[in-house]
Amino acid sequence: MAERTPIGGRAMRYARVGRAVGGLAARLAGERYLGLKIDREGHAEDLKIALGGLKGPLMKVAQILSTIPDALPREYSAQLAELQSNAPPMGWSFVRRRMAAELGPDWQALFAEFTHEAAFAASLGQVHRATRLAGGNLACKLQYPDMNSVVEADLRQLKLVFAIYRRYDKAIDPTEVHKELSARLHEELDYRREARHMRLYDQILAGEPDVHIPKVIDDLCGDRLLTMSWLEGVPLLEYISAHDGAEDRNRVALNMFRAWYVPLYNYGVIHGDPHMGNYTVREGGSINLMDFGCIRVFKPSFIKGVIDLYTALRDDNEALAVSAYEIWGFTGLSKEVIDVLNLWAAFVYAPLLEDRVRPIQDGEGEYGAKVAGHVRRELNRIGGVRPPPEFVLMDRAAIGLGSVFTHLGAEINWHRMFHELIDGFDEAVLENSQNAAFDAVGLEPAH
Repeated sequence: MAERTPIGGRAMRYARVGRAVGGLAARLAGERYLGLKIDREGHAEDLKIALGGLKGPLMKVAQILSTIPDALPREYSAQLAELQSNAPPMGWSFVRRRMAAELGPDWQALFAEFTHEAAFAASLGQVHRATRLAGGNLACKLQYPDMNSVVEADLRQLKLVFAIYRRYDKAIDPTEVHKELSARLHEELDYRREARHMRLYDQILAGEPDVHIPKVIDDLCGDRLLTMSWLEGVPLLEYISAHDGAEDRNRVALNMFRAWYVPLYNYGVIHGDPHMGNYTVREGGSINLMDFGCIRVFKPSFIKGVIDLYTALRDDNEALAVSAYEIWGFTGLSKEVIDVLNLWAAFVYAPLLEDRVRPIQDGEGEYGAKVAGHVRRELNRIGGVRPPPEFVLMDRAAIGLGSVFTHLGAEINWHRMFHELIDGFDEAVLENSQNAAFDAVGLEPAH
């Protein structure tokens, strides 16, 4: 069934995004070339407001970019980081059309109950709560209309933003970043693929009793409808307000750590969107992990490179660091570039390098901002760097999870947790595990 989204509505949306991006261009150009001083924080707030009410990927992209040091000016990153995934939901008329297109005109007879109001509304779709005829609560995720066109339009706007800022600041060449975001966003529109991702995670985290994955309900799915079991839990901030004990918070942090990094180091796959709306907490500290559209698969050799970089920083082994960065995909590795990359890597890996109980980040965040600022200045001085596509979601996971652990106030021996996962690492074993797990759910491994 064809989408029935008014052309005028799409045009208004694109015009609104265009005005926001155009305003950013004009202000940055005026500051850079004409010496005009602008209220960056005020304009960044305006940009956040302009983008925040939109359904579409630009909001999700902005959240990811806010975790990459100086991919955008600091003021813009800070404001865009606040964008939430609760966009205004589509109405019941849309829901009826979407469900009929996916399950047929008698779709309501397939459910004992189906709520008219969305339980959650995110950047690419919204979720309705339902009940099976045989009993059991369900979550029905419906994709918004005409999202392929929306993705393409937003990616064009993003390329323009990158080009503008690249003229203004040479620290980060975002060429590969844009390619990576484009690939992941297009994958997120494929709900059949997301269902396979969900089964993959259910399989590879089967040995983690404190991490829960929804079950796919195959006979109630379609190309733009993903139906799964409903998992009961409370948002992280709500859990924190009700549990002030360090033991409770540390338990949640441990489960979060394992939910993200057991798949990475054992199977070469990472959940690329540790947004607070993508998990909830159960009583007792176990967690529900949700939203499997943004999944990144890495070659086993890349995982070895991640571990090699840790070893290089620990042992001050410059040759191993160069090799690790090359495995990651960095090029043009002069001595100056390596020194600057090591500044950021040392900050990200710091909790893993110290064999002691500690918070994920010492201080109140000023140190991280200082490191990012220093890295940007040094990169500008030496002509900048082009982050490889593999960097984007690895950095997103590390910084995003770091934010979660900071909210929890967790204090753990991160070093020992990390070594539990990497000690005895064998690239061939990971490759075999990845092949078997991916074959079982009908996905292609990364090699």
